[in-house]
Amino acid sequence: MKINLTSVFVDDQAKAERFYTDVLGFVKKHDVPLGEKDRWLTVVSPQDPEGTELLLEPAGHPAVKPYRDALVEDGIPLAVFAVDDVRAEYERLRELGVRFTQEPLSMGPVTTAVFDDTCGNLIQIAAQAA
Repeated sequence: MKINLTSVFVDDQAKAERFYTDVLGFVKKHDVPLGEKDRWLTVVSPQDPEGTELLLEPAGHPAVKPYRDALVEDGIPLAVFAVDDVRAEYERLRELGVRFTQEPLSMGPVTTAVFDDTCGNLIQIAAQAA
């Protein structure tokens, strides 16, 4: 068994698509219209195009807003993305205007940082010490 798909709820799929592809560097994998305004919109890592897909899921369900608001208020990331070098990725993303809520922080064998994905979520980047 392996993880094939996971999702993040987003306020605006077009905005999320731009952020997750143009800023974070993911590649669009699927873009299928669902109804009049929603899409089955997934992105993947360019390093693993057949790997786990991230669904940029519309945040329309009534439970989504209070759930995400509570996570953001408490500073809890909705997802964690692996990177090779947190400090380098932090600098690259800051130069692109990404707002971080936690600067790079070393915690024993892992370094993390947390940013706002502009779509209602906090996302953590993490790297294991070499």
